[in-house]
Amino acid sequence: MQEYERKQLLERVEREGATVGADIPETITVQGEEIDLRTFVFEIKRRETIPAGERDRVEQAKRNLRRERLERLERIEEGDISREVGDELAQSIIGIDRALNALESLGPTDLEREQQVQQAQDRKRWMSFLKKALGQEDDASARRGR
Repeated sequence: MQEYERKQLLERVEREGATVGADIPETITVQGEEIDLRTFVFEIKRRETIPAGERDRVEQAKRNLRRERLERLERIEEGDISREVGDELAQSIIGIDRALNALESLGPTDLEREQQVQQAQDRKRWMSFLKKALGQEDDASARRGR
């Protein structure tokens, strides 16, 4: 593969919106194990909430997919491969990205974490407001300035 072809493939993979219209692969081999990826993603997404036991499975799947994506990307970047193999790798990376997007968009796995972060930020803003309203923040900054 020529260097400009390699750059084109890498650009295609990293392009924003590359997953638009892309299909999740039916099966994918991750670390030597074949996974029915499309079935797994649709099985998880059709549920309204993910049971606690399934959350670990989903998180592990996401980690494995990210690792596989990185390995395939490195093969394009550094490997001595043909254009055809590069195209196949690029297409599989886009499919992995599509699956990751679907898994990342699952509400309950991320909603709980987002809610905790939001509550912490709200408490911080409230405390800051109270300190300003009570004049405590001004005293502290005045002491630091002296």
